[in-house]
Amino acid sequence: MERQQLVSRRPREDLQAVVGTIGGLHAQVLSAAELAAWARVDGLRPGELDEELWERRSLVKLWAMRGTLHLLPAAEYGLWQAALNTYDHYLKGGWLRGFKITREELGLLLSTVREVLRGKGLTRDELAEAVAAASGSPALGEKLGDSWGAYLKPASFQGSICFGPNRGRSVTFVSPGEWIEAEPGPPADEAVAEVTRRYLRAYGPATAAEYSRWWGPRRPAQATRSFRALGEEAVEIDVEGEPHWALAEEIEGIAKAVPQGAVRLLPAFDPYVIGSARDVAAILDPEHKGRVHRPQGWISPVLLVDGRIEGVWSYERGGGRVAVAIEPFGQLGEAVRQGAEAEAERLAAFYGDELALEWV
Repeated sequence: MERQQLVSRRPREDLQAVVGTIGGLHAQVLSAAELAAWARVDGLRPGELDEELWERRSLVKLWAMRGTLHLLPAAEYGLWQAALNTYDHYLKGGWLRGFKITREELGLLLSTVREVLRGKGLTRDELAEAVAAASGSPALGEKLGDSWGAYLKPASFQGSICFGPNRGRSVTFVSPGEWIEAEPGPPADEAVAEVTRRYLRAYGPATAAEYSRWWGPRRPAQATRSFRALGEEAVEIDVEGEPHWALAEEIEGIAKAVPQGAVRLLPAFDPYVIGSARDVAAILDPEHKGRVHRPQGWISPVLLVDGRIEGVWSYERGGGRVAVAIEPFGQLGEAVRQGAEAEAERLAAFYGDELALEWV
């Protein structure tokens, strides 16, 4: 929790540093990304992530790890994109057959996307039309129109596309080089090494399988090679009989860590829950795994107590009040209940609403 900035919150001016430290904010639902930042940063205002994205452009929204939407610091875009550019799963036969496109067609589509986004922002429909016209292939335009992101994710990995501000209810796409003046990142091996360091610093000790799941289309054997490529910086350690990896500089701190009594309400899709070991009973009782990791990739909001998921929660807003319902998995001590109630009060203050709290 401490390395996830969930024990001592950081000041508002550290927002970009926090986002980079934890490996980005999951942005499938922007309101959840805002609350993931709220959980870690003091002084944040509602709507401020939108300002950072679309006005200050200090954050950038793109398809990143696991092909899911993330917010990342714009100043670090080159680093993350250089690492993401090592993805090659979309060039393999299974992916191409699954999405009914040849390697040559995909290459044409990706090069055309890069070309048509120069100097302009386009909605998805406009992008599909522009690609069809510029490539001379109406079929490629139809593919973009029929699929939300499957064919655009590779363009994101290659650094050709990111999200611009909505136009009405329609999202727009822009060129990262123009929108945030993105600079090229380091060589691929250096970028992957730095991402691996950051992962271990924020989520370690971790197994190769856990890193593989967090990063995306990578087998555990590849993740192990990434750990070993760090040389003496990373060490293999034993955690309750299972091999894990951690940064050597972190070992002493990990060994000395003690519970701080930290209680947090984390939103849906919080990075801590996504990146933590979902099959470790010390973090999440297997009996309750289905209430947190739900079908279709939905990750529930959780009650976190000293690193352990002890319940789920939900909230609704309306009429100047926020109704918070907390569902613990078992009996909670009075200090934990008070901590959860303080979190609910902080949420109400964030929105400027009156709090209605219910224990379920």
